[in-house]
Amino acid sequence: MTQSTEVNRRYVLAERPKGEPNDDTLRLETVARPEAGAGQMLLRNEYLSLDPYMRGRMSDAPSYAAPVEIGEVMVGGTVAQVVTSNVDGFAEGDWVVAFGGWQDYALSDGKGVINMGKDPENPSWALGVLGMPGLTAWAGLTQIGAPKPGETLVVAGASGPVGATVGQIGKILGCRVIGIAGGAEKCAHVVETLGFDACVDYKADGFADALKDAAADGIDIYFENVGGAVFDAVLPLLNPSARIPVCGLISQYNATSLPDGPDRMNYLMGQILRKRMTMRGFIVFDDFGHLYPQFAEQMGAWVKDGKIRYREEMISGLEQAPGAFIGLLKGEAFGKRVIHLAD
Repeated sequence: MTQSTEVNRRYVLAERPKGEPNDDTLRLETVARPEAGAGQMLLRNEYLSLDPYMRGRMSDAPSYAAPVEIGEVMVGGTVAQVVTSNVDGFAEGDWVVAFGGWQDYALSDGKGVINMGKDPENPSWALGVLGMPGLTAWAGLTQIGAPKPGETLVVAGASGPVGATVGQIGKILGCRVIGIAGGAEKCAHVVETLGFDACVDYKADGFADALKDAAADGIDIYFENVGGAVFDAVLPLLNPSARIPVCGLISQYNATSLPDGPDRMNYLMGQILRKRMTMRGFIVFDDFGHLYPQFAEQMGAWVKDGKIRYREEMISGLEQAPGAFIGLLKGEAFGKRVIHLAD
């Protein structure tokens, strides 16, 4: 079914997944298109962002944000056009960045919505390099990683929207940058297109030894968004005073128990103590949202000048969103994964 002017297709949370989400996790519904009331505007979602944090919102475990309730529309960032508006500062035809969720239409009072005007260039990029993933990369690296010229930066998920941007910023700021990605094709893209100094395939045999060879002088900054076996290989290579920004742990999001093997906690704490390392988790808009104007100006200039390259994986059709999201959690995405809702 294609996007309609009369009805609203929407995915709601049908049940909380145990482990990986599956075909029963989300349910597609078709309801009447909502209408804007006083102080509201009606948005037609054009692009839907798929992001790993959504897995956490499917769970009711304690977290930094409230979970999606059963029967509620699945949350998600969107780029939309204003259909009708009773909100000052927004007019019919304006392109906006909002949090419209997995649906064709959403109502908004304008809070937290960014107006991009009538004719933005590459509007979907506001969900990627010029939006939340880009801000995550820029803020996590500059504010926590605090890179210095000549230092070695290692980036997990290096072909993804956050990791790819982190590494390119690192190069701009004078670091030697090593990426970690899954597969030869992704590693080739990271080095040949994004300009990293090296990339190590975590799926290949001998990954830990290959990383050690690539980071012969140790690691000064490790940008963490994967966890698991990747972090196990990184930890012994961290230098004294290393900084570790933590924005995600995608390898753990579908886990139903702690990983097998010995308890690593004492080893981790000992390394942090002896090497005087800094490990800090962050929620980007909570911690660094006030820096968005500075980020937007700097990142916009870098993109315009060709210093930051961006890969977008556009998938057409709302019905493709659940499968595309499951694949994202499995590491199948290559670049920023976006759903194009309108045909």
